[in-house]
Amino acid sequence: MASSPPQSARRHLALWFPFLSSDRQSRTRGSAASANARVDTGDDAPFVFVEKQRGAMRITAVDPRAHALGLSPGMALADARAILPDLAAHDAAPAADQDWIERIADLCERYTPMVALDEADGITLDITGCAHLFGGEDGLVADLEQRLASWGAQLRHAVAGSPDGAQALARFQTMPAASETAALRRLDVAALRLPDETLVALRRAGLKTLGDLAGRPSAPISARFGEETTETLARLLGDLDSRIQPRRRLPAMFFERRFAEPIARTEHVLDVIEDLATEASQALAERHKGGRRFAVRLFRSDGQVRDLAIETGLPARDPPTLMRLFRERIDALADPLDPGFGFDMLRFVVPRIEPLAPTQLQLEGGAIGDDAMAALVDRLSTRVGRTRIRRFVARDSHIPEQGVLSIPALDAPTAPVPAWQPLDPGEPPLRPIHLFDPPQRIEVMAEVPDGPPHRFRWRRTLHDVTRFEGPERIAAEWWKRIDAAGLTRDYYRVEDTRGRRFWIFRHGLYDREKPDPDWYVHGLFA
Repeated sequence: MASSPPQSARRHLALWFPFLSSDRQSRTRGSAASANARVDTGDDAPFVFVEKQRGAMRITAVDPRAHALGLSPGMALADARAILPDLAAHDAAPAADQDWIERIADLCERYTPMVALDEADGITLDITGCAHLFGGEDGLVADLEQRLASWGAQLRHAVAGSPDGAQALARFQTMPAASETAALRRLDVAALRLPDETLVALRRAGLKTLGDLAGRPSAPISARFGEETTETLARLLGDLDSRIQPRRRLPAMFFERRFAEPIARTEHVLDVIEDLATEASQALAERHKGGRRFAVRLFRSDGQVRDLAIETGLPARDPPTLMRLFRERIDALADPLDPGFGFDMLRFVVPRIEPLAPTQLQLEGGAIGDDAMAALVDRLSTRVGRTRIRRFVARDSHIPEQGVLSIPALDAPTAPVPAWQPLDPGEPPLRPIHLFDPPQRIEVMAEVPDGPPHRFRWRRTLHDVTRFEGPERIAAEWWKRIDAAGLTRDYYRVEDTRGRRFWIFRHGLYDREKPDPDWYVHGLFA
C-alpha cells in the first residue's frame, strides 16, 4: 500500500458559508413559494436569527443586509432594533442549519471522500490527487461554485497545503497575495481562532499578524501565550503535519462511474450498479475477501444525494446475490427513487472487507445449508428492515433474562459466544421458551412461608398447583453492586390442574433477605 503524501504535497480546499442560516432560510422560502404561489415570502427587510442567552434575546446569525448595516452575532436584539427598527427576527434553528451543512457536505463528496465539517459553517476537503479529474484546482472550484449557485449559498473558499491554513484563508483573507505563504503571514491573529483573552494579549504585545508571530522564537511565545498558540500557528503554516478527520469513515474499497449525460431511469441505474458490483467482486476475489455491507451513493445533477445500502449475514461478493438485494431495497423504499434531472455520478462502496474462502459444494451437489439460510435472512432483512429479523445468541450469565440476547440476524457477535447447553436425553427443558419482561407479580399461597407454592392467582385467575419441581436457587450478581447485595430467587416449575406449566420464583429468602418475599411468574412452558 502506498504511503500518504507528505504534508507539503497535500492540498486542501476550504469552504466557508458566512450567511449559512440566511441562505437556508431564503432557499426554504423559495421552495415554498415555488410549490404554492400564494405563500408570502415576506418583504425585503433585513432579518436576523435570535435565541435566548443569559436572560436576553441575542443575535446568533445575520443576513447580508443586516451585516452591511453593522449588525453582528452576539448583539442584543433590543440594541439591533434600536439601530434598525424594521428588523425581522426569526428563531434560531441550529438543527436545521446542521442538516443544511450536512447536505452540502454530501454534495462535496462527489469530489473526494475526504470531507470534514469545520465548526458549524465550514467544510474542508482533502483534494490531494483529485483535482486533475476536474481540470485542476481551478476547474474543481468552478464546478463546485456552479453547483452551489443553484442552492443560493454564498461562499468563500481557499486552497492551501494544510487544512487549517485553507480555512484561515477562506475566513480571514481580505486581499490576494503573491503566494500562499505570503497570504497566510498577512492574516490577522484572529485566524488562529484562539480564546479572546489570548488574542487581546497578542495584540497588546504588538503581534497583530501571523507574520509578526512567526518571526518570533517559539519558546518565548509558548511560555507567555501557551503552547496552543505555537501549535496552532505551526499547523496553520504547514510546519506541523495535520490531517482532517473525515465525517464518514473511509471505505475499504469504492468504485465510481461519472456520466457526461445524467441517467434517470431506474433500469439504467441498476445496470451501472451491476457493473460496479462485478468490478468490486473481481477485486474482492483477488484478495480472497468479501463484504457484509455494500452501499451505493447516487449523486444527482442538482446536488442532492441518495443512498442505498444492503447487508448480508455472511461475507459475500457474488454479483447476482448483491443485485437481488439491491432490487429488494429499491422495491422496499417508502419513497420512489427520485432521479430529479438525473444522476451524473454513482459510487459503489464496500465499507469493510472480511476473509471469504471459496464456497465448498456438497458431493451430491448444491450449496451448503448455512449459505442458503444466510441468503434467506439477507433477503428478508433487506425487504422488511434489518432489525425485524432477529436471532438469539447465548450469553455467559446465570441470570435467566440475561442468558439470551436477541440481536439482528445480520449482525455478527462482537465477542465469542458461549455454546448452548444441551438438554439431557428424555429430560424436559429447564427454561421456558417464553419469558415475561418484566416478570409479572402473582399472589401465592404456600404451605410454609419458605416452602413451594400450593396455589397462586395470576391475571385474576386462581391456579391450583398439582405438581412442582424445585427450588432452583439463583443468586443475585452481588459482585456488580456497590453494596454487594441483591435478592436471591427460588424458581419452581409448576403445573396446574389443567396441565398448564409455569415458571415462577420467590424473590428473596424468607426472614433472611426479606420478611415477606414477593412472587412472580417469569415464563410459560409450551
